[in-house]
Amino acid sequence: MAQPSPKRFLCPADFVWDDVVIPALKEDWGRRGDITSRAIFDPDHICTARFVAREGGVICGVRAIECAMKASGKNIDVRHHVQDGERVEQGRVIATVTGPVIGVLEAERVALNILSHLSAIATKTSKYADVIAALGDQSKAKICCTRKTTPLLRSLEKYAVQCGGGVNHRFGLDDAVLIKDNHIAVAGDICAAIDKIRDVVGHMVKIEVEVDNLHQLSLILDKMQDKKIDAVLLDNMTAQELKQAVEMVNGRFILEASGGVNLENLKSIALSGVDLISCGALTHSIQNFDIGLDIDS
Repeated sequence: MAQPSPKRFLCPADFVWDDVVIPALKEDWGRRGDITSRAIFDPDHICTARFVAREGGVICGVRAIECAMKASGKNIDVRHHVQDGERVEQGRVIATVTGPVIGVLEAERVALNILSHLSAIATKTSKYADVIAALGDQSKAKICCTRKTTPLLRSLEKYAVQCGGGVNHRFGLDDAVLIKDNHIAVAGDICAAIDKIRDVVGHMVKIEVEVDNLHQLSLILDKMQDKKIDAVLLDNMTAQELKQAVEMVNGRFILEASGGVNLENLKSIALSGVDLISCGALTHSIQNFDIGLDIDS
């Protein structure tokens, strides 16, 4: 029987990883590199080391190991035993590296920091995705990240969300329109604002409007008969309000629930019938996934 194809993720390009890893190495090395390791070991002292998961979860960021080891300039061989998006148990070897011990130890912390951080995001996302998946046909919702990311790490963190079974919201302010309450407060006429936006951004850009209550949603539905928008964000609504919103919209727009989402209320939100559930905590409230480097003596 043929094995199912592994899930494919939109992995960031190599230069995106390098743009994070190389400055991090420069920060860690300072002016002279690892003076401890350089004082103890000869340049040709070879070692083999293993990146090991100290807990179970979903791995993301194995590319950081290769980038860090390569940037050390020590010709270190990297062998991956786990792919991004793969669930592991405690004790699983993620990757093995062989090369000069100085280079391995100089690259160790940066590789571990990035790998642990991204794996934590992937693991947390997987817990949310698993709750929704357990509902089966009762919910079509997908868990979604936000722009509440670590500065300069957004591409990697959003990739980690994918690896954990989530989907990505917009990457920045320039790739999709989201008309929020402050825009509406200043613009006044939401329909006029939408007309201006559509004229400027073109037909390829999606437009989403945020509403805080069902009355605002009703106004949007009354004024948007020609469907000039693509999605509505339902901000901080109860599960019952979300159900009413789903009935009101009746499939005309994509519906996204947002605000105060956690593992305790996720099931009720998913059962409301919304399409997306966005959660900033996937990226802004993270405890590192425990991964260690074990060097063979």
